[in-house]
Amino acid sequence: MRIPPNHPRAASLIIRERLVEAYRQGIVAPEGLLAHGRGEAFDYLLGERTIPEAESAIEAAAALLLLAARPVISVNGNACALAAEELVKLSKVTGARLEVNLFYRTRQREEAIARRLKEAGAEEVYGVGEQASATIPELSSERRRVDPRGILAADVVLVPLEDGDRTEALRRLGKQVIAIDLNPLSRTARMATVTIVDNIVRALPRLVQACATLRTLGREELASRVSSFNNERNLRAALARILEGLRRLAGEEDGGEG
Repeated sequence: MRIPPNHPRAASLIIRERLVEAYRQGIVAPEGLLAHGRGEAFDYLLGERTIPEAESAIEAAAALLLLAARPVISVNGNACALAAEELVKLSKVTGARLEVNLFYRTRQREEAIARRLKEAGAEEVYGVGEQASATIPELSSERRRVDPRGILAADVVLVPLEDGDRTEALRRLGKQVIAIDLNPLSRTARMATVTIVDNIVRALPRLVQACATLRTLGREELASRVSSFNNERNLRAALARILEGLRRLAGEEDGGEG
């Protein structure tokens, strides 16, 4: 489909087309298309921009990844479809392993995602087929299956896009979790150590750059960046920004009836 570059929704339509094409390639599950629509609604409320609260979370997330002894980036279909190159860049700048983890898991989807990541430059992808031989306790979905060399052994896990039940389970295992979630009200956002309330296509390039910038800092300075970040407070501020935008649209700031 040709999308006119001057279309007011061009960027959003391009993202949709990428997801549809990835669905045809077996990377994205049909349910992933629905999940994207839910996230897109929140992006409208954020003004389709990276808000200051997301910038603060990105810096804290970068510091946390650089401090980690065994960081892992969990990859599902939507994340792979929208940001495979950036996921690989982040893996290389932080030393994090890339692991496929899916709710709607099939061997064909695992291999399609791994193939796409390798096309983007990944040298190794974990969690494919028999590699996902370990399980996360108290999870009954296919997300419980993880690679013992990857997510199971990780101290910090990046979870792009919503993944509430596993985020909660990983925190119970004592792992630090970084989430990228447009919904500041979700269980993912509330349970994560650091939540970046932003669109993955905007957040990941910024996260890669932040990691490249902060990697020159000492561990003490990095630890200070993490300890000074309060996820609950940051989420409240993001939600307040959404409410502020809604009031503005409703005309309350201009004296209109609310």
